[in-house]
Amino acid sequence: MGLFGFKKNNKNFERIFLIVMDSVGCGEANDASKYNDVGAFTLKHVMEAKKENEYKNFNRLGLSNLVYNYTYPTIGYYTKANEISNGKDTLTGHLEMMGVNTVHPYHTFSNGFPDALIHELERRCGRKVIGNKVASGTEIIKELGEEHMKTGSIIVYTSADSVLQIAAHESVISVDELYKICSIARELTLKEAYKVGRVIARPFIGEPGNFTRTANRKDFALNPPIPTVLDNLKKKKYTVLSIGKIADIFNECGITEKIHIEDNTDGIRQIVRQTHNSFNGLCFANLNDFDSKYGHRRNPIGYADALKELDDALPHIIAGLTERDLLIITADHGNDPTFTGTDHTREKTPIFIYSPRFKSPKRLEEFKTFADIGATIADNFNVKAPLGTSVLDKLK
Repeated sequence: MGLFGFKKNNKNFERIFLIVMDSVGCGEANDASKYNDVGAFTLKHVMEAKKENEYKNFNRLGLSNLVYNYTYPTIGYYTKANEISNGKDTLTGHLEMMGVNTVHPYHTFSNGFPDALIHELERRCGRKVIGNKVASGTEIIKELGEEHMKTGSIIVYTSADSVLQIAAHESVISVDELYKICSIARELTLKEAYKVGRVIARPFIGEPGNFTRTANRKDFALNPPIPTVLDNLKKKKYTVLSIGKIADIFNECGITEKIHIEDNTDGIRQIVRQTHNSFNGLCFANLNDFDSKYGHRRNPIGYADALKELDDALPHIIAGLTERDLLIITADHGNDPTFTGTDHTREKTPIFIYSPRFKSPKRLEEFKTFADIGATIADNFNVKAPLGTSVLDKLK
């Protein structure tokens, strides 16, 4: 028997690295028409936006095979995953990966939040609310940042996703106070009529005309409705290390350690660092810049360069892996920067799976649900998966 009671055999890995490229979708989902997202294909349109970029390391994992249906030899298994949950947001996608099927989506507020909620938030935090509409985060601080600095009012806004976001200048409202205000908003939105997936603190700095959001963002999510694969790993004393906003997404449920990151560059650096550390369990990372900096802002060139940055880092990540390690790279939804609007797109997601032990990697059948990822991880560590089908036995 190995550590923590699981049998050591050829199928078991001691460390699994799961990297979520936030919003890097891989073509319209089968039900994309329900979301008005027919034609969305984040990866393809990003790659074509800056054709001089080469993704030679991702191609070795199967990137061009997925995007263009080539049949180049690969060093890893690859496929696409389908989402069965209702929604196309970060929380829904990550929860499904770990075994939760979100049947009833969280509430969205296309006309802003109800007056009753806003008035209670103002009363509880002692500050007025400005904004209260659907908006881009960078645009609304450009529009209302100066007024906020003069009055001390908080900037509240939402998007097509189930989020309530609160922006404040760090010199006007401290980060700690902003977090307290967001905690109040989270408490208020536990009521069924207002229930949103996440309340997000969005601090910024700078002067009017030159505001910049900082890395002090914090997500206030909800506890998963059922125990997830992460909870089951933690219960069995495995490491569950969060890099980036994973801990926030799961409201720290099932997390044993967490590392805050500044951006994708820092996140990649932390992942590489963990490949040189000894642990038994899961390292779960989210790289959010794809979504927040380039997808929502409809910047395909910046998106392409961010993908190239990760491609350049892949050899450093892979170099730290042994035959006792498994690497899985995927996404949680799409956000095609060439598509209409500024919101997420309902897409399939890429799946790249690598280990130095693989002898005959190939394309796998499409995952029927994102939960197949969590089921594979659970199978490896002999814990329960609430949903999904493991492909562990196919990885040889």
